[in-house]
Amino acid sequence: MKRFIAFLLMGCLGTFAWAGEQKKDVTERLQMATDVLSQMASAPDKGIPEEVLDSAKCIAVVPNLVKGGFILGGKHGRGVATCRTAEGWSAPAFISVGGGSAGLQIGVEGVDLIMLIMNDKGMQQLLSSKFQISGEGSAAAGPVGRHASAGTDWKMDTEMLTYSRSKGVFAGLTLEGAVVQQDSDSTISVYGRDVSFKSVLQGKVATPDVAKAFMKAVADTAHKAKVEEALEDKK
Repeated sequence: MKRFIAFLLMGCLGTFAWAGEQKKDVTERLQMATDVLSQMASAPDKGIPEEVLDSAKCIAVVPNLVKGGFILGGKHGRGVATCRTAEGWSAPAFISVGGGSAGLQIGVEGVDLIMLIMNDKGMQQLLSSKFQISGEGSAAAGPVGRHASAGTDWKMDTEMLTYSRSKGVFAGLTLEGAVVQQDSDSTISVYGRDVSFKSVLQGKVATPDVAKAFMKAVADTAHKAKVEEALEDKK
């Protein structure tokens, strides 16, 4: 009996230690995602056009997406997403991005990834908790600069625009073949249970304290884009 109790205690301690490490990892990831948005807002000429940000229905940030490999390339990272609701932006939903691509590639590179969901079809894909980025119109490398060129077709049927940031510079990024899905471990560590992805992104779940800085960065970035676009329209 004593051995059994000791075994249970060791198991509980191990679970608490894992939960603590998971919460720390999520907190650091939220801070990195906050930094990506803040740096994007401070460098508009090298960032995402205001018109694009103002039109986005959802924003997802995956800090330090690892891509590359030897012979077979791949992408993997964990991040956070939020969508517009009638009351503002939803609480953060935690995602993972993974996928591979064939080709001769050597080396590993960490980049910050930003995904912008641009229409209702793309939003429904995100709300499904798991989808693969593939096919024409599913995703495209987004335009870069203070303003989107009139010649670009980002307002058409593209569900998602994707960007990478490396060494402070943003560029369009192709993610075809990647799978985006709910990160259940991170969800449980922050919300205390495996709350549904759809409930979070539809604004039915309150924002936890650990994510408030990230949510402020999202709101500030979106508001700045809206103001600057309005000022440009008046010129």
